[in-house]
Amino acid sequence: MRGPNRKSVPTARRLRRHSTNAESRLWAELRNRQLGDFKFVRQEPVGDYFADFVCREARLIVEVDGATHSTDEELHKNVTRTAFLERVGFKVIRVQNDDVYNAMEGVLRTILTALASSAR
Repeated sequence: MRGPNRKSVPTARRLRRHSTNAESRLWAELRNRQLGDFKFVRQEPVGDYFADFVCREARLIVEVDGATHSTDEELHKNVTRTAFLERVGFKVIRVQNDDVYNAMEGVLRTILTALASSAR
């Protein structure tokens, strides 16, 4: 993956500063190699998209979805986005805000399972 487009850097920084509560909670668990010693970055530009969390070495993207992602239009956008991300070599998993708030251990287990199935 090449470096980000210069225009995407300010957007990524803004997204990091204004992350959702669920994203902030999950980031607290993923940052500093706390999960299986895998390095994650957040709000990473990938093509025309910004991935919530990316583990480059495992080619894994974790997307946190809230209520706004349940409309037909957003579901269609997610399908298109996921297809692109998979085409460029990433595995994409989606977790729900409610699961981050109420079942963090399960979310982390799901991520670890996905990481384990990806080659380092």
